Amino acid sequence: MFDSRYIRTFHEVVRTGSYSAAARSLGYTQPAVSQQMKALERDIGTPLFTRVGRGIRLTEAGEALTRHAGTILDSLSAAQLQIDAIARLRSGRVRVCAFPSACATLIPETMAAIAAEHPGIRIELTESEPPESLRLVARGDCDIALAFSYPGHTAEVPEELAEVPLLEDPLTVLLPTGHPLARRRAVRLADLARERWIAGCLRCRANFLHACAEEGFAPDIACTTDDNLVMQSLVASGVGIAVVPQLVLSFLCHSKVTGRIVEPHTRRRVGAYALREQLRIPATALVLDRLVAVAERRTGC
Repeated sequence: MFDSRYIRTFHEVVRTGSYSAAARSLGYTQPAVSQQMKALERDIGTPLFTRVGRGIRLTEAGEALTRHAGTILDSLSAAQLQIDAIARLRSGRVRVCAFPSACATLIPETMAAIAAEHPGIRIELTESEPPESLRLVARGDCDIALAFSYPGHTAEVPEELAEVPLLEDPLTVLLPTGHPLARRRAVRLADLARERWIAGCLRCRANFLHACAEEGFAPDIACTTDDNLVMQSLVASGVGIAVVPQLVLSFLCHSKVTGRIVEPHTRRRVGAYALREQLRIPATALVLDRLVAVAERRTGC
């Protein structure tokens, strides 16, 4: 391995033709240049210069190094510029995976804010539900995961991940317009015991079944879908009713569907997760900071 400082000094010695000229150019003393060249020769294991009268001449190894020194220094300079750009948020990439309703709400606002402030930062977005999204971060296949959990259902969070809380998302019941209970501001789950239901994703369905059991009934589930548009269309058509997080209603609400807060009040916890080491990376820290700011502006935070 070569010390890049020695390569830079070597390149200047070759360019100027002597140790003393290189020392003047670099602002070093002549002995300092001589010592660096001796150290470089020790690292390489062979002489780079021979004395010819009062001057120096490159050995065969020195000529070989000369052919590569410029490329090495150019590569180091390019690397330093790129690293500086990343550190100063002029460049960078952050891989984010999030569940569908976060992809449609929190993520677009976050990406827009970052694009306006730091156009060189690129966010790569993948849709993924927990716990798979958390496993992607733990494996290093993603930088940030947005995930949710329900009361009584502890999220399966790998211990190496740090959590950044975002918001508490209240649950709402979707009723077809004209439903007798749609006139209420909030609806008790027990009052809907005889309704037919449309269930959502596996994690949401598990929480729904648990909540119904707490209220003393087993729901009649007519069908299951994790597509929010399909779910609202089914409710509008009278196929059944559904319980969804309020975040869903902020970006999609069928004209023939009414959303009402569920009682007893239940909220899912939404957070962002990243490896602890990733928190020190400027672009990752920036995305997390903007996610928090966007979440604070959301209804129900």
